[in-house]
Amino acid sequence: MAALRGLPRVWRQHLSLGVPARRALWEGKRTQEGVIEAVEPAAPVKQEPVLVCPLPRSKKYHPPEDLQSRLESHIRDVFGSLVSKNWQDVSLEDGRMKYRLLTQLAVDLGHVVPNSQLHQMKNVNDILVFYSTPVKDISKFDELSTQELPSNLKISWQY
Repeated sequence: MAALRGLPRVWRQHLSLGVPARRALWEGKRTQEGVIEAVEPAAPVKQEPVLVCPLPRSKKYHPPEDLQSRLESHIRDVFGSLVSKNWQDVSLEDGRMKYRLLTQLAVDLGHVVPNSQLHQMKNVNDILVFYSTPVKDISKFDELSTQELPSNLKISWQY
């Protein structure tokens, strides 16, 4: 309770004695006599927000015709002499090698392995299966609307 009674007195002392505000203490300059001169803060720079929304990234992916040869060359580049004749059975237990291989493939093929599937990549054959699967960028409804439907089935986009 005594601390609460002393609080207004402290504030009055600061206000009546002309003690500079805390900001002025930090932003001020000391003169040779030790007196602090308050410096006006610089005007804040207003930045205009970017109102342009980026285009959504396309998830469409078609595997290239020479996927196996590209994958094999990347594996030989990353693993070097550790690759045997059967390059599809190379294990991906070493996280650094797995990361290097997957980043090179993502740059080369333009398709990234999602985080939810990284733990499933145990060997190179798993990567080959992932990159040989095509990905469509349209929803099931869009796919149904472009197909030729039976005469008794209609898709109405407006409820």
